[in-house]
Amino acid sequence: MRKPLVVALCALALAGVGATPAVAAAPSPTGADTTTGAAPATSLTDVVNDTVGAVADTLSGLTAPKSAAVNFAGTVSLSNCSGSVVRMPDSAASDPALVLTNGHCLESGFPAPGQVLTDRASSRTFGLLNASGAKVATLRADRLVYATMTDTDAAIYRLNTTYARIKSAYGIDPLTLSGSRPAAGTAISVVSGYWKRIYSCSVDGFAYRLKEGDWTWKDSVRYTSACDTIGGTSGSPVVDDATGKVVAVNNTGNEDGARCTVNNPCEVDRNGGVTVRQGINYAQQTYPFTACFTTGNRLDLSASGCTVPKP
Repeated sequence: MRKPLVVALCALALAGVGATPAVAAAPSPTGADTTTGAAPATSLTDVVNDTVGAVADTLSGLTAPKSAAVNFAGTVSLSNCSGSVVRMPDSAASDPALVLTNGHCLESGFPAPGQVLTDRASSRTFGLLNASGAKVATLRADRLVYATMTDTDAAIYRLNTTYARIKSAYGIDPLTLSGSRPAAGTAISVVSGYWKRIYSCSVDGFAYRLKEGDWTWKDSVRYTSACDTIGGTSGSPVVDDATGKVVAVNNTGNEDGARCTVNNPCEVDRNGGVTVRQGINYAQQTYPFTACFTTGNRLDLSASGCTVPKP
């Protein structure tokens, strides 16, 4: 799972020697998440986020190539991950805005296998980025609407403001979730608000099951090797370059070539065959969520066509 360990101090040290963000996040990006995300965001966390963001701004553009069409507008940085302000295909400008990230990015730690969280109080903060990757605002959640690491790896927060107010104040529109399954060969961009870095590649294919430690995900997107995502990119929107819509949420990759362990997911086919692809990274599709939200961006897990895991 693509999360940083002690990125703030590492990033500051690396900035002094001109190193890239990839090195800062390399050590065990997942292992200590229960400590980095053990409590809701605080003012100290915001200060650290701003410091790391400033370092990442300085280093951005020195590593991965960036798509000409896709930019950072609407993406967000979390205390430990990336994310994006998103709308459903039928969301209205007056609806409360939503933020999409990974379930394993929760401030309370990883959901257990089989656990689904809904309608929880939250005051999580998010750094809103403009097209160039500069932070223009701090947004705040009032609810955790949905989160799980079962079948998928996703969390959706509700903000205490609307899309219209964000647009009026900062000129930034949300990203739209596609209602369709992506196709193999689709050109995509993984947009990390945490590192202010865009990875460009294609959908290589799909893993029938992706197993990592105690968790299993279904129909996961597999990237071509150019999307060599690192710790801190967890929760990044995966954008279809042709439509500009979000088709998945970035969440993991096999780092060491190990088999089905944390930070080393394996693919399991319909017959139980296991394939390990060292250095290959993955995302979880997001189109199923578009059937689960109704008028006013309200979650309705009983809605027709809503197939995401339920409590």
